Amino acid sequence: MIPKIHKRGRRTIGLLYYLYGPGTHEEHVDPHLVASWDDNAPDPGRDPEATLKQLQQLLDQPVENVEPDARPDRHVWHLSVRNAPTDRILSDEEWADVARRMVAATGIDPDDGACRWAAVRHADDHIHIVATLVREDGYKPNLDQDANRSQAEARLLEAELGLRRLNRGDGTAAQRPTSAERHKAARRGQSRTAREELREKVRHAAAGATSEDEFFRRLSAGGLLIRRRLAPSGDLLGYTVALPDDLNKDAEPVFYSGSKLAPDLSLPRIRQRWSSSTTTESAEPDEAVRPGRRTTSGPSGARRQATEVTWQAVLLIADGSDGVGAAQIAGGGEVLDALAQTSAISTRHALREAAFAYERASRSHIRAEREHDRALRAAARDLVYSGPALDHGEHGASSAMLIDMLFFFVAAAAAWHGKRHHAQQAAAARQAAEHLRAAYEAAAGQPLAVLRQRGRRLAQPLLHKHTENLRRAVPELADRLLAEPGWYALAATLAEVEDAGHDPAPLLAEAAARRELDTAESVSDVLVWRLRRLAGLPAAPSSQRSASSAPRTRPARASVDHLRPGSGGRSGR
Repeated sequence: MIPKIHKRGRRTIGLLYYLYGPGTHEEHVDPHLVASWDDNAPDPGRDPEATLKQLQQLLDQPVENVEPDARPDRHVWHLSVRNAPTDRILSDEEWADVARRMVAATGIDPDDGACRWAAVRHADDHIHIVATLVREDGYKPNLDQDANRSQAEARLLEAELGLRRLNRGDGTAAQRPTSAERHKAARRGQSRTAREELREKVRHAAAGATSEDEFFRRLSAGGLLIRRRLAPSGDLLGYTVALPDDLNKDAEPVFYSGSKLAPDLSLPRIRQRWSSSTTTESAEPDEAVRPGRRTTSGPSGARRQATEVTWQAVLLIADGSDGVGAAQIAGGGEVLDALAQTSAISTRHALREAAFAYERASRSHIRAEREHDRALRAAARDLVYSGPALDHGEHGASSAMLIDMLFFFVAAAAAWHGKRHHAQQAAAARQAAEHLRAAYEAAAGQPLAVLRQRGRRLAQPLLHKHTENLRRAVPELADRLLAEPGWYALAATLAEVEDAGHDPAPLLAEAAARRELDTAESVSDVLVWRLRRLAGLPAAPSSQRSASSAPRTRPARASVDHLRPGSGGRSGR
């Protein structure tokens, strides 16, 4: 249940005409009254003798009874209450009870002599409550925190009425699209509103940016229309952006300020990122990169570097102070935004959805100490300027490696928010993790399939050797790993680790000790990427590289059946 308090108005009759009218797109059906201040108000919807003017005059009567200078400038209060699409349809009697509870909770009608109000229903899933802001006794109502109080009452009503239970908010969420914006997007056949598209594009432009010039240059390159708001001194105060094809009824672009897109996209909030990154990033190799030039490391190198930085962020989220953890969570959002805009076609949709969902998890009331997210922001910058990645070879495998790490990152963010009772943020991080899981499966399929094939072709003595390495390094995980379809990919990687001059068992033990593995569907997949990072191996197995320097014999699948509790199935995260 979502209650929304709308902007106050001056004309009661104007709002009533809308509520009882056909709607902007003929969506209003059977408008009628379900409750009112005395349960005896005229209903122009179902009573042929009642008129909108009569209802308006009765609602405005307490306002007219006080002296003109005592009347509120905007005396019309408007609250809509909407259920989720999956909720059952409430009866008129149930909606009437909802209306009475809401006006009591918000301060409109908490006691005798309160404000006059009426609740109108013109759809199955919501009602509108209109009230006038002078009480019957001539005083003004106490509406302090009316929005928060309506939300608290909604949470109680959800439980009592068996409706979908929403998470409590903390006032840091981005503004929701209006119904008009949603209808406009639907008419144009678009899944997102203009507000949501702009939010994504502005976040992409801000990811890793280090100056106003760079930020606005990226906005322009993203195809946005930009207006700068200047002080009389010429100083830049803010900005607004618009999509070129999003026009109002006068065929003019519809502009949104950064703060209307999300709280952390106002110019002052974005400047906080730049001021915290100037001194350190100047020493980073990535800082030398200028727009239009690619980093020397290329997309795969940028992804490997981002993987290492993200791993350090996971540790800081778990062990750092609240301010440090909040900074890592915010900076990780920039890495995800940068990856989404430079991803290959096979992973682009899932990564965009992951970044879109994670946006809500990237901020809370805990102030981020932005000087601690410099490494993440530098990694995001490197991703942006390294150019778009391909979906195969080293590009695809290094993308899988980074997505794998980002999965653990958002899991850590969800746990961090959960411990601090940030319900909406924790839910958003978990949703982002599901989209990352889909992106991972798309990116990791090809390189892991090559490794699994190589593992099956390992010489019999070598496969036995790495099975023993496995049991020696991680005895508590050995049976599980041997039962996973990804075991052969892990065995092939252990062989590459040894070929590179490393002792596989200690390196495997180190990889397994690097934080939890409980959230992974395939522990062997996770260990493959960790080993390849620790040993400095290419993310993708080379098609020319032999699986082992030892002579090959027949495939070893049957020879290790006694070591593996089970086999078969598809590899997952």
